[in-house]
This record gives sequence, structure tokens and C-alpha cells, in this order.
Amino acid sequence: METAGEPLRLRHDRGETRIVVGEGGFEQAVAASPELWQDRSVFLISSPTVLRLQGESLAPLRAAAPVLVELEVPDGEAAKCLDVAGNLWEAMARAGGKRDSVVVAFGGGSVGDLAGFVAATFLRGVTFVQLPTTLLAQVDAAIGGKTAIDIAAGKNLVGAFHPSALVVAESAWLRTLPPAELRSGLVEAIKMAALLDLDLLTRIERDLEPLLAGDPAALAPVVRSAAAAKVGVVERDPYEAGERQLLNYGHTFGHALEAAAG
Repeated sequence: METAGEPLRLRHDRGETRIVVGEGGFEQAVAASPELWQDRSVFLISSPTVLRLQGESLAPLRAAAPVLVELEVPDGEAAKCLDVAGNLWEAMARAGGKRDSVVVAFGGGSVGDLAGFVAATFLRGVTFVQLPTTLLAQVDAAIGGKTAIDIAAGKNLVGAFHPSALVVAESAWLRTLPPAELRSGLVEAIKMAALLDLDLLTRIERDLEPLLAGDPAALAPVVRSAAAAKVGVVERDPYEAGERQLLNYGHTFGHALEAAAG
């Protein structure tokens, strides 16, 4: 089993984000971060599909967080709307959410975008933790502090920069991904490698078969290298004023194609 090693660290003007990668990383990170769970209200935001497939793996968090409120949102992009965000704000307020509360996103990029936006805006900003369960989110969406919801005029047009305190890219969560989701994540890793780390591109070419099969031992070093490449860019350009725009390679055309195709 590929065990999680020393966390990556993304430093920013609000402190730092610890990024734990590898199989067993979730249990390790929960145990190493008691200050995030004890004597605080913890709001876990996830979707029905993720909870059905991976909910049992949350046992370490459920044991560590005396006050854990689990809130379900729709699967996919449907979660990223103002109505869903409003329902979450109301639920958190009714459950006693305070300035020291913690919002935890457990799911793919859509859940992370929504939960991050909710964390950034509830009581003017509370602590945020990312538990990305898709390869795409582990190599990209969960890292860097960009949060957003969609409006009728376009995708990701309302949001905030709100860095997370902790990101856990647990490799075991990738075992249940369908082939199309693995390919989506690998394409993002290939993009990162082509831009920033040609050694990673070589690794992906060499290990393509086990990567496409969802082998956690093959995926963990790819996730770590892609995350490390993104960390370097985000640290140099945290608010996307220059170099970080490189990471939008392919995205602008992709969003236009999605809109045109309905």
C-alpha cells in the first residue's frame, strides 16, 4: 500500500494549506489535526452518491468530531447554485454554526466549489477542509482556494478565494471511480505535466495501464506530483493575476463548448 508521506504545504497570505496524498492519508490527517474537530461544530457537505460509495470511510472523522452535522447536496453541477448555498447557510445557522465552525467538502469538484463558497461567506468566512474523492478534484480543483457557484449568466461567476486549511487526497477513494472519471482526472494531470513537469508526463505514459485501472499505488505519486506543480504556481500567483492563468489551459474553450452543446 502506498502510504501518505510528508504533507505538501501551500503557503498563502492567510497561513498555509496542508495537502496529504496517498492511501491511508485520511485517517492519518484526521488524527494529526485534532484542533480542526474538537470543541467546534463541523459541517460535512457531500452528495448522496459519494456518501453511498464512501460514507463508511468517514469513520475516523465521525469519531474525532463530537459535533458533526452531515448535509447532503445534489450530485454534480446541480449543487452549485444559490438556492443550494442558501439552504446550507440556513441549516448551519439553525445547527448552531459559529465563527469557529469548520466546513468539510467530501466529494468531487462541484461539492468542493460549493462548500468552499459557503465556507467563505458564512459569518464572513469559516475554516474549510477539502476531502476530494475524484481524481480531477485531487489533482486540481481542491487545491488553490478558488470557490464558486454558477448563475444563469455563466459558470463560476460568483465566488471567492478562500484557501482550505487541509486537503486530503486519499487514494483509496479513487477505487470506485468509473473509467470516464479516471480519464477526466488523468487529462488534467497530463495538462499539468505538459505545462510544468515533463517527468510527470513520462511517468503517466509509463504507468498508463494501472492508472486507467484505478490502481491507488500508481495514482498516488501522480496526484502528488500534479499537486506539487500546482502549489508552486499558486504560491507565486495566488489570485490569478498572471502566471496562474496558465492553469486555465483548455478550460475557456471547454466551458464555451459545454455551453454551445447544452
